[in-house]
Amino acid sequence: MNLEELLGTVRTGKIIDQNTDYYFVSVAGQTLQVARDLVSNPKEEIQGYVYENQAHKLVLTPNIPAVGVERFGWGEVVQIRGDLGVFVNIGLPDKDLVVSLDDLPELKKLWPQKGDRLLLAVKVDRKNRMWGRLADANIFQQLSRRPQHSLQNKDVQATVYRLKLSGTFVLTNDYYLGFIHPSERQQEPRLGQVVHGRVIGSSFDHLNLSLKQRGYEEIDDDAAMILAVLKHQSDWSLPYNDKSDPQDIKRYFGISKSSFKRALGHLLKQNLIEQTATGISLKQ
Repeated sequence: MNLEELLGTVRTGKIIDQNTDYYFVSVAGQTLQVARDLVSNPKEEIQGYVYENQAHKLVLTPNIPAVGVERFGWGEVVQIRGDLGVFVNIGLPDKDLVVSLDDLPELKKLWPQKGDRLLLAVKVDRKNRMWGRLADANIFQQLSRRPQHSLQNKDVQATVYRLKLSGTFVLTNDYYLGFIHPSERQQEPRLGQVVHGRVIGSSFDHLNLSLKQRGYEEIDDDAAMILAVLKHQSDWSLPYNDKSDPQDIKRYFGISKSSFKRALGHLLKQNLIEQTATGISLKQ
């Protein structure tokens, strides 16, 4: 068995030597080091995960990460290099996996940033270098659950895993597939970004999501501003209502008439103001 077949896999090695810091084990003709402080009760053999660390030493660690060859798990982006790709922490103390720029979006503004997360496995090239292999659509399909109609209008948190002209594909924290049409976002999320959205529909295999705020959420700032202005008036009233001229509203409040009317509707629903033929006033 050659080294390419060992890297990123779980193997059992026989102890052949030791010093104050390491046990040395033999696996398929290769000698690997095992940190002594990771092995509480050493026997003749030690099982662990095989990798090459940053110092180019072959290591066997009993702390087995979720990510391996043909084994997908989540990793956190810790570094970005424009000439190489992104570095992902998969739980090894002295080794990060690189996802090549060839596997990332053409637009660098859509690359993952520090703190983003990627679902990936290990691939080993002919030079025995370990790389991060991003999960494709088939993997996400296998991981996902069938959507439920009861999720309609629910808030969800999801991770972006695929970017296309047609929209953004995500996996929610509850493992539902999601799709965000370009009309349901203010800007395109980047790969690996965790987004917060709401369910606006569903099909047999995915949820349709929106990253836009609900209507009543969008007017919160406008409503708060109008309340603040009313409270600064000596009589708690203003000569503006939903019949006022749009230009007068824009000039005084700095918002459009449609935004003004939505804010009034929210304040009226909350029973915070009253509206008359001549204007609005705070409820006493």
